[in-house]
Amino acid sequence: MKITVLLFVLIFLIHHNAMAQKTIHEFEIKTLDGKVLKFSDFKGKKILLVNVASYCGYTPQYADLEKLHKQYSDKLVVVGVPCNQFGGQEPGSHEEIKNFCTKNYGVTFALTEKVNVKGEKVHPIYAWLSDKNKNGVLSEVPGWNFCKFLFDEKGIPMAFFKSGVNPMSEEITRHIK
Repeated sequence: MKITVLLFVLIFLIHHNAMAQKTIHEFEIKTLDGKVLKFSDFKGKKILLVNVASYCGYTPQYADLEKLHKQYSDKLVVVGVPCNQFGGQEPGSHEEIKNFCTKNYGVTFALTEKVNVKGEKVHPIYAWLSDKNKNGVLSEVPGWNFCKFLFDEKGIPMAFFKSGVNPMSEEITRHIK
């Protein structure tokens, strides 16, 4: 009887740990062009996921996100996720967002469809990131535009950076080098 209970507990713990270790590689999201972006395509590279907005005091970070993307393209994928939940600072259509980013900042890194990063209609990626019981590492909810999540090459969350942390700062680049 004791062995059966111990075996059950062991199986439960292994299953629970496996559930908590889900990675970003298991998620997909549409791009601004309506194509499916599969995070599994980025296995072996770090990923920086950033909720972005076109009319924010942090919008100039697009330039440094692009610089980071180009400088570390062999080891890092930058993914911008437009969101209009903070001060209504991303009101545009997908086409308007793409045109703004390309024209003003020369953005070539991936930009996704506009989603919610918190609240009732939160995108599944951000629901996962906001619950340590689901991702096994952290419980973070973006508090404003340009919050950054960094993932390791296996798709596991490594770090969270608030809006004011510049993409080219040592605080971020030391994890990439």
